[in-house]
Amino acid sequence: MCSLRLSHARLPATLEINVHDEFGELRQQAISAERSLTVYLNKREIVTLMTLGADPEALVVGYLRNQGLVPEQDDLETVHVDWDVEAAAVVSRRAPEDLEERLGQRTVTTGCGQGTVFGRLLDAVGLAPVPSTQLRQSSLYALLENLGAYNETYKSAGAVHGCALCCQDQVLDFVEDVGRHNAVDTLAGRQWLSEYPNAMHADIFYTTGRLTSEMVLKVAQMGIGILVSRSGMTQKGVELAERFGVMLIARAKGRHFQAVNSGERLIYDAIPAKRPGDRKS
Repeated sequence: MCSLRLSHARLPATLEINVHDEFGELRQQAISAERSLTVYLNKREIVTLMTLGADPEALVVGYLRNQGLVPEQDDLETVHVDWDVEAAAVVSRRAPEDLEERLGQRTVTTGCGQGTVFGRLLDAVGLAPVPSTQLRQSSLYALLENLGAYNETYKSAGAVHGCALCCQDQVLDFVEDVGRHNAVDTLAGRQWLSEYPNAMHADIFYTTGRLTSEMVLKVAQMGIGILVSRSGMTQKGVELAERFGVMLIARAKGRHFQAVNSGERLIYDAIPAKRPGDRKS
């Protein structure tokens, strides 16, 4: 990876515009950026992503990794982003022999921005089971509190999703983008880039979005065994989580959560007192 050439073409995640408020007064408001970036792999156009542009190289690397279009980390030679032409040119030593077939077979996934999964990746027949990491309930609560210090773009401008790589109750890395699939792809890319060494130690993935098949598949490809969200889960997401051994923790807000495929991996050491009106488990 020492020979990998990156352009480091980052742009601000927000910009200021003038708005009129409910009093008819003019003021400035931060809004989330949304930029198009067309990805080319060995001169072959792959996809156009809509992104904040805050870490485009990691996004592109993670996208190609999660789509199975760049087989190994060491295959990457160059990732060059040019915002003047809104393009990212990636040079890889290898590309799948069935690249054209894969590009012709795509599934539009659920969620904002319409993520895409190529080449029957949802089958993922060769994906190894993820580590059976344990998590204490008290650590989950501490992690949710620590995550409250992030979401900078969301707090100032809204209209974004956030994802994080975590190790138990510690946040190792946090990314926001206009789509949750962009945020997870960026973190997957950072796992492969040497300038983000902490990313390799993650055992928990956090997202503000729903726990869909796409999210479970991408996290499983990253070798992470616990997926946490403040939102809900889908049937296909649960099916893939059981298949790959991913523990899902959905609707995680405050002291509430819903765990699936947890077995003995979730250690209940901080059970809150029930209040009148709480649902019976």
